Amino acid sequence: MDELIKRLNRIPGSYYGFVVGIETYAKKNPERLKRVMEFIDSNDNLTPSDIVKFVMDQPDFHDDGVGMNNQVATI
Repeated sequence: MDELIKRLNRIPGSYYGFVVGIETYAKKNPERLKRVMEFIDSNDNLTPSDIVKFVMDQPDFHDDGVGMNNQVATI
């Protein structure tokens, strides 16, 4: 996980919320970490947006999300 964090921080335009968000996604499952690292390894000149899009396009992205029944109503 430390290597992922170092690499995310080296991406031009990296910011705290981006690093924490990708780390949180990746640490839930070793396969997630592997996929994110492979994506970073196989692409040059990535931006934070490229990595966020990649993660959001993963079939398991919404597995940890809040379902409709858990959302807070706003007034």
